Amino acid sequence: MSGALPSSAAPQAAPANLPALAGDTLGALVESGTRLLQAAGVSFGHGTTNAHDEAAWLVLWRLGLALNTPLDADDTDSQQNRPVTPAQLAQVATLFDERIATRKPAAYLTRQAWLQGVPFYVDERAIVPRSLIAELIVDGGFDDFLGEHTQCVLDLCTGNGSLAVLTAMAWPEVQVTGADISEDALAVARINVDQHGLQERITLQVSDGLAFVPGPWDLIICNPPYVNSQSMAQLPAEYRAEPALALAGGADGMDFIRRLLQDAPACMSENAVLVLEIGNERDFFEAAFPQLPVFWLDTSAGGDQVVLVTRGALQRFV
Repeated sequence: MSGALPSSAAPQAAPANLPALAGDTLGALVESGTRLLQAAGVSFGHGTTNAHDEAAWLVLWRLGLALNTPLDADDTDSQQNRPVTPAQLAQVATLFDERIATRKPAAYLTRQAWLQGVPFYVDERAIVPRSLIAELIVDGGFDDFLGEHTQCVLDLCTGNGSLAVLTAMAWPEVQVTGADISEDALAVARINVDQHGLQERITLQVSDGLAFVPGPWDLIICNPPYVNSQSMAQLPAEYRAEPALALAGGADGMDFIRRLLQDAPACMSENAVLVLEIGNERDFFEAAFPQLPVFWLDTSAGGDQVVLVTRGALQRFV
């Protein structure tokens, strides 16, 4: 499974003489952590978008506190003045040191990721879940294209299984198959399917594209490898810590997508649709499929990163 990536960002090395982590309260520790992450030049995008939110995540997780612990001074229940012992400070400092030294996303260090408020297990065998398709599932962003005929759903390139889980939660009447070429990723997906008690609703299948999941499917959702080769070469270290198989889409990012769009009609039912995330690759997508009529779906990242295409359109124009 791929996901939203920075449009262009070169890897950065941590500067020398970083400030030491300090603070004897939660609030002071988070603020110190924020400054440390900023000074280290780490990159975000795997659950947080800025140094403050990531510092809060690391501090609260290491101290065993809920991630929604209130830290705003204006909140009557704020815990910003909660004392932090020297031993706790040392524990948190070790985690910050690991984050900066390894450049691994915080989700890999905590073995935890959240998507649309739902917790998921993740480790280095699968990409950190962050697909924009998740918000469309939860918010009903393409419900108008579904109906009583929508019974069998395929989450292709399922990764850690997060979209399959969210799909099963959103539509209790459907059966979901999560497919991926990576057996390692599917092992992570199995953990999430089991943790959410969806073993009877979600099937996991090894498949190279649609080769072993012929359907017919009423809905296919897919967050494929779509990053073009130039962008791959410029990715920050945090993204390069993820499986390249889940990101690299060839010279123009369309290698997997070309094959998918050619193969999909034969695997779709009459009224089926395909919901496909392409990230920042709209120009390459339109160059590869100039005649294909698609619906661009609005997301928090804009209206040009996720497309919906009908089976009929694929049959006629691909």
